Amino acid sequence: MNVFVQLWKSLYSPKDIARFRFQGIGKTIGYLFLLTLLSILPTFYYVSSSLTEGIRTTSALLNNELPPFSIENGELHSEAATPIHIDQGGFTIIFDSTGKVTSENVEQFPNAIALLKHEAVLVAGHQAQHYSYATFPDVTITDEDVRAFIAGLQSLLPVLIPLFGLVLYVLACAGKFISVCIFAFFGLILAGVLDKTLRYRHTWVMSAYAITLSTVFFTVMETVQAVVPYGALIHWFVSLVVLFLAVKEVPSAKREI
Repeated sequence: MNVFVQLWKSLYSPKDIARFRFQGIGKTIGYLFLLTLLSILPTFYYVSSSLTEGIRTTSALLNNELPPFSIENGELHSEAATPIHIDQGGFTIIFDSTGKVTSENVEQFPNAIALLKHEAVLVAGHQAQHYSYATFPDVTITDEDVRAFIAGLQSLLPVLIPLFGLVLYVLACAGKFISVCIFAFFGLILAGVLDKTLRYRHTWVMSAYAITLSTVFFTVMETVQAVVPYGALIHWFVSLVVLFLAVKEVPSAKREI
């Protein structure tokens, strides 16, 4: 059966997931690689687009709109008496040497870069990264140094973005395989409770397809940039329910009379 047909049937048919249990491990691993690739595409697109736009915008603003500044002894210093807040088409730039803006304030924006009193914050696709100035206590950094750094990043983007995609994919694959291994153990427990004759390899294959519905749902939510509360709990609950229904479709062990 075509892998895309399997993906489609896994969205709604526990009976078909039960039938997949005799499939070879190699084909199932290939399916997981494909499912993982599809699941990271929205994240990769939004993060890479935000990073590219953020670096371009930051470079322009450093040259035109931000005051001269320096970072010394873990603090940002400038002559600006109030925070500077600039919105560039959905990407927000915040400059605050006064200490009035917190990292929590910055994290409210979907895409932003902020130079705060004690740290720099980068937000891409609602994912925040914090960089404390205290990491370099004996180094003085000026606006000229930052301009040179940003220019260097721009020239490295053709390398950095594919590298980011590769790292993201590898980490996502590792997470998927670990979760499938855990679900497979739950599958064995369910098989025992429901009196089904299943081995670990069977429940492993079934688990790989049981996570499809939840994975596709969260991929769609990421595509439309919708935040789902308690996402991890929902993922595990939905996947376990689908796995339970699939195990239930497996014929029960015959008992000798």
